[in-house]
Amino acid sequence: MGSNAVEIQDVSKRFRLYHEKYTSLKERVIHAGRVPHDDLWALRDVTFDVKEGETVGILGRNGSGKSTLLKCICGVLQPTFGQVVVRGKLAGLLELGAGFQSELSGRDNIYMNGSMLGMSKRDVDKVFDDIVAFAELEQFIDNQVKFYSSGMYVRLGFAVAVNVDPDVLVVDEVLAVGDERFQGKCMDRIKSFQEEGRTILFVSHSPEQVRSICDRAVVLSDGVMVGVGNPGEAVRIFREGLLEAGDVLSAHAEAAPEETPEAALEFPEPGGTWSGPPSGQHAHVESRPVRLGDVSVESPGLAEHRYMQSGDPLTIHIAYEASQPTDGVVFMFEIRDVKEQVMIQWDSQIIGQSFDVPAGHGQVDFTCDAFPFLDGAYSVVAGIRNHSGGVTYDYRELAARFEVMHTGRSTGVVNVPFRVGAAALAG
Repeated sequence: MGSNAVEIQDVSKRFRLYHEKYTSLKERVIHAGRVPHDDLWALRDVTFDVKEGETVGILGRNGSGKSTLLKCICGVLQPTFGQVVVRGKLAGLLELGAGFQSELSGRDNIYMNGSMLGMSKRDVDKVFDDIVAFAELEQFIDNQVKFYSSGMYVRLGFAVAVNVDPDVLVVDEVLAVGDERFQGKCMDRIKSFQEEGRTILFVSHSPEQVRSICDRAVVLSDGVMVGVGNPGEAVRIFREGLLEAGDVLSAHAEAAPEETPEAALEFPEPGGTWSGPPSGQHAHVESRPVRLGDVSVESPGLAEHRYMQSGDPLTIHIAYEASQPTDGVVFMFEIRDVKEQVMIQWDSQIIGQSFDVPAGHGQVDFTCDAFPFLDGAYSVVAGIRNHSGGVTYDYRELAARFEVMHTGRSTGVVNVPFRVGAAALAG
């Protein structure tokens, strides 16, 4: 990575929210052309650079300014203050149907978008078949796009963006509209762009996507840049921000637990359904009825060494403090490798257990009798939520760390004991 492909320098963007609208000439004369309004600052003094060949993710809650920032980078909006410098050809996929003329056919829209990106008709001719094939719209390419479904819109927009040979690709959250197979296809193309050394700006509400494809990430909150750094650090800032800004909900309004919990939760195999805080509400910091205490990992080998042996028992201790009695509390954890990939996701509700927590201190233990992972360093993420999954009470990344050593000859990630048998077959 050499020089900067994109430079965002003290970018601020203001919108005006009008309370009234004067339509008649008399009203405009009486008010001297002045219309009451409030200023809404969607962005304030945002500054960062994106180097050539770098993939940078942008994280933030709804309304944090992510899409506004991308529109400023793409030139759709002009900043109120500051400037954006882009070096090279930029292609962007900002929102559903952006840049499409609904009365034109898919074919005409491809040529129109190509011309807007500075391509000649001959240049578009060369990639036209690739665009149509990627979008899988061979049968509909000559239909007006106003008859396209949302999925067809996304496929055509992304196909145009990635096939016009951009130096900088800007992708908003619109990929979430496509089906899972097409999303995988888009991720494959983005990764091929990375291998070719192209620059990518990527907005997603999925922290795991940011972890897997981005070199760095920027976190926005209410239009202000609150963090920039490696993906793991950015996700931590993002999720802590969700907890800080969450609405207050009463834990007593939640449903009762399905059965009485036990002190220790044992599970027969790795698995789970949870990946970070749910997308619902988050209890305010000062109003969380249950909060995390110390999180630790226990295994026989860890008492003598810095590591445990593959196949040893493993217990994850999650301590908590309840400021008030709370029904239907679910404890959860993730185990991640050094690349921040989720290896195990687990919570107590998977095995039908949630907790009626009395006020005071307590601890929940997750125990595995034979932890099967091979050599590696792992981190633990811990969290507490309500029974219905709508409120996250507390959440902590890098809550604990541990290492595993395997003395056998098998390689890979998981140590699975196989038996071998052989029999002669009649020829």
